[in-house]
Amino acid sequence: MNLSERDIQYNWHPYTQHKTAQPHIAIAKGEGALLWDENGKEYIDAIASWWVNPYGHSNRFIADAIYKQLTTLEHVLFGGFTHEPAVLVAEKLMEILPDNQKKLFFSDNGSTAVEIAIKVALQYFYNKGEKRTKIIAFENAFHGDTFAAMAASGISFFTEAFQGSMIEVQRIPVPVKGHEKASYDALEKLMATNEYAAFIFEPLVQGAAGMVMYEASELDRLVSLCRQHSVFTIADEVMTGFGKTGKNFACDYLQVQPDMMCLSKALTGGTIPMAITTFTQQIFEGFYDDDVNKALFHGHTFTANPTGCAAALASMQLLGSEAMQQNIQRIHECHLSFQQKVKNHPRVATTRVLGVIFALEIQTGSQESYYGDFRNKLYNFFIGKGVILRPVGNIVYILPPYIISTSQLEKVYKTIEEALEMM
Repeated sequence: MNLSERDIQYNWHPYTQHKTAQPHIAIAKGEGALLWDENGKEYIDAIASWWVNPYGHSNRFIADAIYKQLTTLEHVLFGGFTHEPAVLVAEKLMEILPDNQKKLFFSDNGSTAVEIAIKVALQYFYNKGEKRTKIIAFENAFHGDTFAAMAASGISFFTEAFQGSMIEVQRIPVPVKGHEKASYDALEKLMATNEYAAFIFEPLVQGAAGMVMYEASELDRLVSLCRQHSVFTIADEVMTGFGKTGKNFACDYLQVQPDMMCLSKALTGGTIPMAITTFTQQIFEGFYDDDVNKALFHGHTFTANPTGCAAALASMQLLGSEAMQQNIQRIHECHLSFQQKVKNHPRVATTRVLGVIFALEIQTGSQESYYGDFRNKLYNFFIGKGVILRPVGNIVYILPPYIISTSQLEKVYKTIEEALEMM
């Protein structure tokens, strides 16, 4: 049996209905923006493997940092102990985070980073003896698959089996063009109740919803409103963080900064699972007390894993390099050129670009389901052409590694154009 056949025997894959799914492609090797399967077929990874791998596969600089750390200290518990890699990560992050972020909490992945933020928001008010048990989120949001993160997510088929088992969340419209007032008015109405602990959002770009984009000025208005009513704001930067939007963080476009930020994915350059939730000093002080019961009783076995910290340090060094910043700008300019070329195509409904993110909505004349036949047809077409793209319904997006070559990008664009002619 080949690797794909052996995989079917035991492995249960994410977001997969195994009865109808095709065998999974077995990847044997990766380098730069390319992957090769067990049969030697080459693929361009045009989505950076679910947005985690901005510096390319098998990046030697990150690998060397991991190796060096493994030969010094691979892991030590973070309860009662600390170590230099964790302290360095904190110091380096504070250099690039918004100025109001003062404390950080390590965890394992994006969902848990969000889980921690929501738990902190709820417990902060509990510690004060104030009853605020609900949160606010955008419609069609996606924040993860653990329970609080799932509750905050608005894509129903991900969560409908668990209705009645989650915290209460009120959703408001996303302030996309034409809906700005509806979004603000809905939030303002909720503020009057004093029932809400936090408002969580994906800043500027809703990833899993199909790269839905909205303006920083509108988010500033919403964050300011929350601040006026002492409702915490949580920026889920799991997807947008570390350069995706053209700045280190999407929040760098804001004038009013959130109270908490959730980081993961590109944090370690796609190597080792790690996440960080950051907080203002005010939030930390809500847990700083002689009463031990007011502490944040949350932790993970691999919290602040030294090897993951080494990968994060190497990744942040790459992000800050002149070469990587030039790559981000180059990709952005390529996206803008492609947008100009394709936006008037009769099959293209809308296009949008922010940083290295490009999204295109295909005109179909009907509502396309998230994992429906149209999406699957597109996905299989791209795979057949050696390009890894994962459409969201009828929305095709590109979010490539920063090291992708211009010629590789051109192949991705050409393949999308071919798909438009085929559909």
